[in-house]
Amino acid sequence: MDPLTILTTMFILMVQEGSILLIATLGEIFTERSGILNLGVEGLMCFGALSSFVVYYLTGNWITATLAAALAGLALSLIHAFVSITLKANQTVSGLAITILGLGLSSFIGRPLALSRVRIEPLESVRIPVLSDLPVIGPSFFNQNPLVYLSYIMVIILWFILYKTGFGLNLRSVGENPSMADSLGINVFLTRYIATSVGGALCGVSGALLILGYYPSWYDGITAGRGWIAVALVIFSSWNPLYAFFGAYFFGLVGTLNATFQSIGFRVIPTDFFRTLPYLLTIVVLVIFSSTRFRKRKMPASLGKPYTREL
Repeated sequence: MDPLTILTTMFILMVQEGSILLIATLGEIFTERSGILNLGVEGLMCFGALSSFVVYYLTGNWITATLAAALAGLALSLIHAFVSITLKANQTVSGLAITILGLGLSSFIGRPLALSRVRIEPLESVRIPVLSDLPVIGPSFFNQNPLVYLSYIMVIILWFILYKTGFGLNLRSVGENPSMADSLGINVFLTRYIATSVGGALCGVSGALLILGYYPSWYDGITAGRGWIAVALVIFSSWNPLYAFFGAYFFGLVGTLNATFQSIGFRVIPTDFFRTLPYLLTIVVLVIFSSTRFRKRKMPASLGKPYTREL
């Protein structure tokens, strides 16, 4: 294989893996900007993936399947919202419980599908004229399935909502200082419910892209820790949708190294090292970017803190 072909293949795989991470990261950014920490991303993605798989197998309609995944993610996120916002319980514990619940439900409901080895047809790529003819970039970014294009659009939409609309300003205010936001007439509880619901729905859609785009059959643990990588990407991207775009594809690139080096016959470094590299990088990101100095500059000030209205 010539270098250009290898590079193009690597970028195609990077976009495929990175887009899955991107949608989940965008959802978690939107949630955390309101001050709600949701560590249930892995469970939301897995349950969304199963829901989309079942609906797509029954209907053959990818739009319906994607909506089912979004509703599945939204339903689980509402449980987290009720526990975290209404009951004011520990958000870390609640998020971990959502992960366990999502993975458990997916394993239980999906067991017959895994045993019967049911398969679906992945979504076909949609070529964008002119842009797809560009070298390397064209086949990578502009010859993908519709859900990948949706991930591009969601970056712009969420950035615009957060930084160019009144609702986005209110949401960020709630995440920074809910008491002050409340005194200005902003409904803190409703805003947080909306942010958590939207974030959960996007995590579900991320699972839909995983199953509809690239994995034609269901098996337990299909998300393979991608939800935890998305949580790290939120920190890596400084809670900014635009930065998340580049961060997700950087992690996606790291995730393609194993397949790339295998294709060119480079076996000096064990393949297991490349498989673990994205997760090692996740730990490094969490350690570096979780420093007190960084968090004070970037992290929403009230993240993870329940709000109680003063009488």
